[in-house]
Amino acid sequence: MAGCHSLSAAYLLFPSQRRSGCQRGRSRACEKDYRSFVVLAGRSPPADISADRGRGGSGREIMERFGLDQSQFLKDSSRKSGKGKKEIARTGRGNREASTPQDDEPKRNRTTHKLLQVLGGTARRKKLFSPKDLNVRPMMEVVRGAAFDIIQAAGGSPASLREGRWLDLYSGTGAVGIEAMSRGCSEAHFVEMDPWVVTQVLRLNLELTGFDECSTVHTVRVERFLEQARQSSGGQGFFDYISVTPPYEAVDYAVLMDQLENSSLIGKDTFVLVEYPLKTCMSDTCANLVKITDRRFGRTNLVIYGPSWAQKKRKPDITQQ
Repeated sequence: MAGCHSLSAAYLLFPSQRRSGCQRGRSRACEKDYRSFVVLAGRSPPADISADRGRGGSGREIMERFGLDQSQFLKDSSRKSGKGKKEIARTGRGNREASTPQDDEPKRNRTTHKLLQVLGGTARRKKLFSPKDLNVRPMMEVVRGAAFDIIQAAGGSPASLREGRWLDLYSGTGAVGIEAMSRGCSEAHFVEMDPWVVTQVLRLNLELTGFDECSTVHTVRVERFLEQARQSSGGQGFFDYISVTPPYEAVDYAVLMDQLENSSLIGKDTFVLVEYPLKTCMSDTCANLVKITDRRFGRTNLVIYGPSWAQKKRKPDITQQ
């Protein structure tokens, strides 16, 4: 009789399920319909039962009205709720906060490779470390080679650089400053804000090339370094060469060049080379210096400023390579 009562309840509440199995006279289908009703009624009762509750009927009264066996319903519900508790205990799911993909995945360690090399001078062909990620973008070798050829020719010494001090701003791997010392500079200062790059890339490259004794590393933002140089009024002294190779999207070139011009780092015979992207307007002068050349290498531009006497010694420009 319990099965018939469950059939009647299923017919009233879920007629589609009764047609799918009970009309065929299959006892298993009837039992399936009953279980389906019990599960659904325990979670989200149909509209007519909700209406009965709204009129003051309790859950027990509703089950008695439809002829349901309360003991079977409670037994079945407790069985399923118990299963849920076991599932929570086994998997650890429940009220635990959902973890983000970043929490589940271990943080990736930054790694390096040796793809760069020194192009000329005493350390020629020595390999240099560089990060595999895109957070550091070294100057392309073709641009670096062209820049030093132009400066050497403009300085009156095509075979090597005149002795002097080199300041490498946004140094990253240190490839530009190392190239300068390899070609004749007596010392170099490197300004790089990323501590990991300084310890795992820049200092290793200085040791590999043997220039660590004549190098000074400043782990600080370039803007801060230039501000300190302006306030110190000559504390660092002027440099004979300055390279500026910033990440394009991270700087305002007008502000950067203004800071550089107002610092005490530029002397009357200083050469300044600046790498910049397309659609960026660069001034014809930098402090007391004039534009020596402005060349394009694909999507990269290179402008070099120097003393006016250097213009007479420079090679003719090639606007694009």
